[in-house]
Amino acid sequence: MSEYIVTARKWRPMKFDDVAAQNHVTVTLRNAIATKRLAHAYLFSGPRGVGKTTTARLLAKAVNCLKPKDAEPDNECENCREITEGRSFDVLEIDGASNRGVEEIRNLRESVRYAPAKSRYKVYIIDEVHMLTKEAFNALLKTLEEPPSHVLFIFATTEIHKIPATILSRCQRFDFRRIAIDEIIANLTGIARKEGIEIDDDALLLVAKKGDGSLRDSQSIFDQIVSLCGKKITQHDIVQALNVVDQELFFKVTDLIKAKDPKGGLALVQEIMSRGYDIKEFLAGLTEHLRNLLTAVTTGSTDFIEESDLYRKRYSELARSFSTAEVLRLLRMVGNTESAIRWSAQPRFKLETDIVHMIGMHGAPEVGELLQRIDDLKKKLDKADRTVSASAPPLKQKSVADSGSTTYVKIGGGSVSGLASMAGEGGPHPRAVSEMEISTRWPELVGEIRRQRISLGSVLETAALRGVSGESVHIECSNDFQASALRRNKEFLSEVIQKLFNVRARVEVVVNPQKGPSSLHSKGEPSSQGSKSIEEHPVVKALREQLGAEPI
Repeated sequence: MSEYIVTARKWRPMKFDDVAAQNHVTVTLRNAIATKRLAHAYLFSGPRGVGKTTTARLLAKAVNCLKPKDAEPDNECENCREITEGRSFDVLEIDGASNRGVEEIRNLRESVRYAPAKSRYKVYIIDEVHMLTKEAFNALLKTLEEPPSHVLFIFATTEIHKIPATILSRCQRFDFRRIAIDEIIANLTGIARKEGIEIDDDALLLVAKKGDGSLRDSQSIFDQIVSLCGKKITQHDIVQALNVVDQELFFKVTDLIKAKDPKGGLALVQEIMSRGYDIKEFLAGLTEHLRNLLTAVTTGSTDFIEESDLYRKRYSELARSFSTAEVLRLLRMVGNTESAIRWSAQPRFKLETDIVHMIGMHGAPEVGELLQRIDDLKKKLDKADRTVSASAPPLKQKSVADSGSTTYVKIGGGSVSGLASMAGEGGPHPRAVSEMEISTRWPELVGEIRRQRISLGSVLETAALRGVSGESVHIECSNDFQASALRRNKEFLSEVIQKLFNVRARVEVVVNPQKGPSSLHSKGEPSSQGSKSIEEHPVVKALREQLGAEPI
């Protein structure tokens, strides 16, 4: 029985041309060999499984090959065979993680003085070189700067930022790239054909995506699937074997959002948990799904989506139901969910609430649209207020006691004080004071007074707005102490009211110890006096038309 060899070793590239997706490295190295411009030290950096160590071995073979052709090793001479089989005395592979101390580097410095046994170059390949200690790097500096002519150093690392600058400056650096999905699929397709394995395109795509840019990882997954399924592999087999989140679940999420079905959202979370999927992995897949949807919505095409033709068609159809702003909002919500679940003691509960929230937000107006509506409403309210100020006859002066009627307006989905503020920003010229405006914005007035004079704001907070007559704003107190404090600051209060409401106003203070504070802005039963005239007020009409406001 022959010894089994994993795919990554069995089909390791034997020439520079066989290295996947690293032409910028292999072409440069071949040209350097052909023109005899070899550096004494090379540093290969990049993600795992992209060909760093493989390229280092190919370089060692190419410089020591007895019969090279176009700067490629022939893989037939004695030197090439020994290097391929790992028994060459002149090519030494050192694991930086287990030989990281200064003593090991000192031993290496001693060995570099000896000439190669039978090859042209003595090649030292140090993998994961970033694992060396600071002292080990320092011990290597002098040798690396002025090595013997027969020595070639090749360093490989996945964490280039951990390499000291003094080492980087003494090496030629090559950055290996993540391998594209198409390149991985092409490599696996060739291997499957040579091995006599039948695997469909969707299955290959799933394996390549699971490899996450690493060819070696993808080949390891391929071996695992072959061990499970034999010579015929489908996408369903891979989903079952690797417990990959089914792509249909992501489409189900967007379908539920489109249908505004929160009950279905809770059922979906139950399905995710019952299948044993990891919530973080599901959210990562949902992010990719929304990213694909975003490209389809934004560009109107599916050219940037790495999926099968069937799924691309579905994304194209789904894009008709979503706007760019809405997909961006969903992406932000999923990102927030990922961050929250990382520290949550109840990740399922968090996922359920956020899925329901996403479903409920579908079709909601965007912030820009709401701002435009508010701006339009403000213009209408300003116009209505100017019309009333110009056409209304002078109001009959009323006593403070007679002006204490209270009218409330119920707003559907809006803020009374915010809308009244819009009505009060009429223009640069002060206008007559509005009883309804003062009433609705009374808490805002108290807050402004507190901001400027804390003690006076506290006194005003216990007082009450009794009413408005003409330009007079009547404030009622329950004791002489409050009244005295307010009277001393009448000019200041009047000034704040004028600036805040853009009106002509003066403050009058009265004391009513029997009744206690009862104001227009307080809760209570509204008086029917004047309700008819207020209902006919253009501002109230505008509130009704725009926001569905109803007098109570």
